[in-house]
Amino acid sequence: MTGQLSELEDQDLASLAIGGNQAACCELVRRHRDWVYRLVRAQIGDAVESLDVTQGAFIAAFSALDRFDRARPFKLWLARIALNKCKDWRRRALVRRFMLAAAPLTEAEEVADPAPGADITASDRSELKVTLKAISELPASLREPLILRTIDARAQAETAQILGLSEKAVEARVYRARARLVDKLKKI
Repeated sequence: MTGQLSELEDQDLASLAIGGNQAACCELVRRHRDWVYRLVRAQIGDAVESLDVTQGAFIAAFSALDRFDRARPFKLWLARIALNKCKDWRRRALVRRFMLAAAPLTEAEEVADPAPGADITASDRSELKVTLKAISELPASLREPLILRTIDARAQAETAQILGLSEKAVEARVYRARARLVDKLKKI
């Protein structure tokens, strides 16, 4: 059955998954998990947190599968869900930082720092980390088109569809995002 499922289109797999076919769900995850993870990782920067957000994106997608419009590409729909989960994660991270800052110092000492230690990263990993951090600090309006176009290698038209923008707007935002990154990375 799995061999037959691998030949089906995403829309057909979604229909089977709505009907309760677990193998169809597994096939959809198998097809899309790597690029969804890359998209989320580029947004968040942290590998462990990215796994959690990726899993959350798939859970949300399967929960809302009955609302999936088969006339649209499944990848676009899933990308939008993943980006929304990244936004949710950012909001929660801001609240966590605020709460840690507001907690008494004795309580704050018991909370582990989520950032990896400096001794863990090698030179190239360190540069990648700095770059991903700089990307994650860009405003969402610049970060999302940059990630979709450059890291996830999406076509400009597809990026425009995912973000609900014109192709020209995507082009302009990617240009501005790259310029900001260059400035930011020069200062480091």
